[in-house]
Amino acid sequence: MLRRLIPLGLVAVAAMATLVTDVQTAMSRGNFPLAEAMLQSYRTQRGVTPEYLEALSWLARGDLITRQFDKADAVAKDAEKLAMQSLATRPLDAEPHLPLALGAAIEVEAQVLTANGDRTGALALLHKDLLAFHDTTIRTRIQKNINLLTLEGRAAPALEEREFLGAKPTPLLALRGKPVLLFFWAHWCPDCKQEEHILAQIASEYAPKGLVMIAPTQRYGYVANGDEAGPADELKYIEQIRHQYYADLLSVPAPVSEANFRNYGASTTPTLVLIDRRGIVRVYHPGAMTLDELRTALNRVG
Repeated sequence: MLRRLIPLGLVAVAAMATLVTDVQTAMSRGNFPLAEAMLQSYRTQRGVTPEYLEALSWLARGDLITRQFDKADAVAKDAEKLAMQSLATRPLDAEPHLPLALGAAIEVEAQVLTANGDRTGALALLHKDLLAFHDTTIRTRIQKNINLLTLEGRAAPALEEREFLGAKPTPLLALRGKPVLLFFWAHWCPDCKQEEHILAQIASEYAPKGLVMIAPTQRYGYVANGDEAGPADELKYIEQIRHQYYADLLSVPAPVSEANFRNYGASTTPTLVLIDRRGIVRVYHPGAMTLDELRTALNRVG
């Protein structure tokens, strides 16, 4: 198993220093000059730390969102260069900040290339970095960005189904002739829990028309409050979460495998993937979807 990363929002991460949060808050208020001043002040006082690099990567993401592509690219490349210098003295996954920073920098650079019409260049960059960071936690994030550019219109990758919760999953190949909705979720994920009632409604409307739902998940190495846990204890905890928050989806098979998350690039949870009756991916969507969005997508595949 790759070294775990506790997702942002859990107690262990929330207790970390506040530069990242302060920069995010400033940008959310449209005050990018303040965010830049915070970064400069921090760097002057404390130098280039992993936390600084993560905050810098958030600035790059903010510039991307506001379509300042040249600036976003410059900031992302600076974050990547400084992160690579840090890797000369420490592993990437020694703590959470540095992999988040480097993964975001790579993502922003690829998305800038795509926004500027250079899809080929974006894919070349992503494949290069996928090879370079194949054995680290950012592998899945890089694969997500590759999938965003390439997965729709292609045959859905097979799922690893040897370990599962609930009913035994049916292999995707055997489900040809039926539409399939994959719901990648994590036991710590609040957005996944909020998606439950939407997916339950979708199941009630579309299961009679043949829709099959599968809910892949994986271990992260910890349980509540970020407390470390062995594989068996975490699996029991995942099952507890299923019954507590996903009671309407207990009949949906839940394969448990890191390989599924890597192959589908499910670094964002939830990730929703809609596969048509021929086994072709028609929707690849990192993040939650509304009821109307899912209905529209399902009505297209028939």
